[in-house]
Amino acid sequence: MSKDTPCVAVCMIDPKTRLCFGCGRTLPEIARWHAMERAERLAVMAQLAARMAEAGLEPIAGSRRA
Repeated sequence: MSKDTPCVAVCMIDPKTRLCFGCGRTLPEIARWHAMERAERLAVMAQLAARMAEAGLEPIAGSRRA
């Protein structure tokens, strides 16, 4: 995967938080990811670990973070 994506190829959305279990992005973020400017992608990526922790989510076992 590119360094400009948090995708770990584990694409499952938590129905409660609406965050991807693999990367922590929302469906709208995933949908427009390639249309975002690099700076916007990096800003989202900088929030993902805290976002997942706040939601009480752990990345699915076996996934790796970029």
